[in-house]
Amino acid sequence: MSDHDEQNHDGPIRTPKQFLWVVLFSFVLPIFVIIGLVYYVGSANKPAEGSSDLPKSIAERIQKVGVVDVRDANRELKSGEEVFKAQCTTCHTIGALGSPKYGDAAAWAPRVKKGYDALLTSALKGKGKMGAQGGGEYNDTEIGRAVVYMANAGGAKFADPKAPKAPTADAPMSSK
Repeated sequence: MSDHDEQNHDGPIRTPKQFLWVVLFSFVLPIFVIIGLVYYVGSANKPAEGSSDLPKSIAERIQKVGVVDVRDANRELKSGEEVFKAQCTTCHTIGALGSPKYGDAAAWAPRVKKGYDALLTSALKGKGKMGAQGGGEYNDTEIGRAVVYMANAGGAKFADPKAPKAPTADAPMSSK
């Protein structure tokens, strides 16, 4: 009976090789169709960044580059200890990123030999992994006081920098 069934078989798949190809394409073809659909949906026109809120995006593009920070010129300057505790203690208390620890005379000795001006320049402009401290919340004199505070704790004998004198109204202004 089975010989009779094989002879009368009229389907499109007649050999095991044809069957293997049909099975293979029945799995591969849907995968390519899915990939194509995902690509089609993902490549749709997307609005440019900021185009949904046009006035806001225009304002962001034409904003001013700089910011004016108005401070009270007559405020009392912070001490070196206050600036150290507010800004420097994070790294210099634990010696993070190779910074000299507060009070470590051995670590501060080579820096102290370079002098106060070199230390202040490094603090204001940054050095190595330490970012620039100048131009922030504290003015240069206050940063200088923090430098003196840390260096003196490490064995230096630097004098505390004094606040610059304000120009008087009758003093001539110099032009540069």
